[in-house]
Amino acid sequence: MSLVELIARADARGLAASGLACLDRCVPLLDGDDEALRPLWALLADDACGAAGRDWAEGLAQVRDKLAGPDAGGEDEAVVLARRMLEAAPAACTGPVLRTWADACSVASLRIHRLLDPVGDAAREADVPRDGGTEGLPPLVAAELRRQTGVLELLADRGAAGLRPALEVSTEGRRVLRAVVSRRARGRA
Repeated sequence: MSLVELIARADARGLAASGLACLDRCVPLLDGDDEALRPLWALLADDACGAAGRDWAEGLAQVRDKLAGPDAGGEDEAVVLARRMLEAAPAACTGPVLRTWADACSVASLRIHRLLDPVGDAAREADVPRDGGTEGLPPLVAAELRRQTGVLELLADRGAAGLRPALEVSTEGRRVLRAVVSRRARGRA
């Protein structure tokens, strides 16, 4: 199934985890530590998309405070896109707004990976196709597309039991992006 189809079929927990995973992989752009989103992951494990939805809103507010950065005026496009993902996260972990957020996070994260891919100079302005495979995509972008698909498949197949492996997939992606961001910063210095 394509990434677009997986997002269309995902339940609330899958959508929340998908958006959260995209954001989690982009935390290095927000100068956040590796544990910045851990409270939200824990809430998903505790079914924050169900009866405890208020806890999700409180956890999200705390994360926003922790990752609040300077005004986006002088930041590059990748950082702006990451900040928008965080700002757009819905306070309610239900409804069509959650699907819209998860879909927007998918697009933004792929765009970020395309902007940061050191190999993928061609077609930086084009959107990454999400309804096919990874053929012809730069390595960083192809890996991100596989991670997004993997997270949604884990949650569709395993439900709540898929959260831990989904977090592991996200952690791996965050480490990769942190290395890319670090290399990029050294190149600019």
